Amino acid sequence: MSKKTKKYKEALSKIDKNKVYSINEASTLVKEISNVKFDPSVDIAVRLGVDPRKANQMVRGVVSLPHGTGKSVRVLALVTPDKEAEAKEAGADFIGLDDYLQKIKDGWTDVDVIITMPSVMGKLGPLGRILGPRGLMPNPKTGTVTMEVGKAVSEVKAGKIDFKVDKTGIVHAGIGKASFAAEKISDNAQELLQTLLKLKPTAAKGTYIKSISLSSTMSPGIPVDPKTV
Repeated sequence: MSKKTKKYKEALSKIDKNKVYSINEASTLVKEISNVKFDPSVDIAVRLGVDPRKANQMVRGVVSLPHGTGKSVRVLALVTPDKEAEAKEAGADFIGLDDYLQKIKDGWTDVDVIITMPSVMGKLGPLGRILGPRGLMPNPKTGTVTMEVGKAVSEVKAGKIDFKVDKTGIVHAGIGKASFAAEKISDNAQELLQTLLKLKPTAAKGTYIKSISLSSTMSPGIPVDPKTV
């Protein structure tokens, strides 16, 4: 086990071990315990009462964070020539088709999101082994396979994120930066949690949101009371 640093111990000392915090309290505290030299990301981890191995209990979706993520998102638009101007106007960082498909085949994946059109998906299929493990494969369910290319690019640039429960039943998501006002962190967290509630599978029994933790890069997690959601 790695040794805890002095800064980590200092941050840990600010968290009351006998308390679970409200979203608002945790959003304020996560700023106080973020003591690295860069602007760290704020992340949320939500443990759900689902069995991800069962198809009828898989939780996956998208949410538009009201205050964005604070990150500069690099978007690749794999589109036909008639859609290139639309993608460019919306702010896509890389635009094209066959040249970029070849680059990906050669191992290039220096982007955060890929947006494409239904007619192009057939060409992307063979690249699944490269894009899939990196979470870059476009999917109609997340709005990244669409004819409304400009709208999709704009939404991603503005803070639309997709999330998926992992094999241990936890949803991890970046919801901002420590430099955000506490109210903005709280708003983003609430937006994600409300979206998760709406996506509760009918097959899920018992407690749905089991636990919530808020943290920043290299900080300990702050336990959040699910009842405050």
